[in-house]
Amino acid sequence: MPRLLPALLAAAALSLSLKPALAEEVPSFEQALQRAEGQTVYWNAWGGGERINAYIAWVAERVEAEHGVELVHVKLSDTAEAVSRVLAEKAAGVDEGGSVDLIWINGENFAAMKENGLLYGPFVETLPNFALVDTEGKPTTLIDFTGPTDGVEAPWGMAKLVFIYDSERIAETPGSMEALRLWAEENPGRFTYPAPPDFIGTTFLKQALIELAEDRSVLQGPAGEAADFARTVAPLWRYLDALHPQLWRGGEAFPASGPAQKQLLNDGALDIALSFHPPEVSALIADGQLPLSARIFVLDEGTIGNTHFVAIPYNASAKEGAMVVANFLMGPEAQAKKQSSEIWGDDTVLAMDRLSPEQRRLFEEIPAGPATLAPEELGDTLLEPHPSWMTRIEEEWQARYAQ
Repeated sequence: MPRLLPALLAAAALSLSLKPALAEEVPSFEQALQRAEGQTVYWNAWGGGERINAYIAWVAERVEAEHGVELVHVKLSDTAEAVSRVLAEKAAGVDEGGSVDLIWINGENFAAMKENGLLYGPFVETLPNFALVDTEGKPTTLIDFTGPTDGVEAPWGMAKLVFIYDSERIAETPGSMEALRLWAEENPGRFTYPAPPDFIGTTFLKQALIELAEDRSVLQGPAGEAADFARTVAPLWRYLDALHPQLWRGGEAFPASGPAQKQLLNDGALDIALSFHPPEVSALIADGQLPLSARIFVLDEGTIGNTHFVAIPYNASAKEGAMVVANFLMGPEAQAKKQSSEIWGDDTVLAMDRLSPEQRRLFEEIPAGPATLAPEELGDTLLEPHPSWMTRIEEEWQARYAQ
């Protein structure tokens, strides 16, 4: 997904000269519906995927038909383009009538906007469909890369670590990282992970660290002093020292990327690989990029995941229209359509037990690919550690294991 532009890293320094945005009363959703009719919402969202663009076009048709809101997709190559635009408007004193009404956002971009007083709200709890979100089983709907969302961004899609396996070769899948290590000992050379700093490889390290750390709660704060860091991550190095000799090529080499690792599975060189996007597995099977016997599994205590959101800039011209769009995106109709691998294949943020029978049926009727798991089968979602942990872990991984 889009990264943070280097120029935006200077935002904190710039913000020292900016006055914080004044608090603004958020209307009720009924008031927002009334005011939204006739508004044009400029939604700044990544525009690099045909399926995603088609889905957003469908959303535009629906919100105009239902609520009289015109939705314009401003296609971005990088989310930080929109963040920088809002920041520039604030620096210029444009506190009303801004050019961005809604942003598809998460992670560092969200943190930068929040830190610099660029977000409107809190508005999320006023949206009726937020009551359907699985905030307990999917805590990342409230925590964005260790930062609380504080009601200023609305969840609308999920990403989650899953393990891909060849079901013709594996009858019983490991349920934990330690069980995976034992499986690797019994099946040497049949598993590996991409070399960090590849995103999938780093996520594998984060998953191991969460399971192995004596006190995983410390991972939600900065990494801290060197001694504390070393003590916390020591179990991870012991784990990898034991695991690596059992990996593909004896742990002497690692795939460069997630796609390269999946290719090894497709070639029959591996039995287990990794993905951070569960629905892609069925699509890759259909495209011949994974074997017909490929399936996915998760670990018993859950796997790392994160949520992507929409947020409203503090100076948006059509705040009420943006609220209406955000509520529609969280609704069962929009969520079910988006989850279909034939449309997008993006997992829902909703809790199935909070839906009516008719609403659940929308998900039950989604065409299931051969490797599709129901939302409840994907297990709990574990919170991402604070980014400072992984920066230091990647550096030490390179020193310990890179050839």
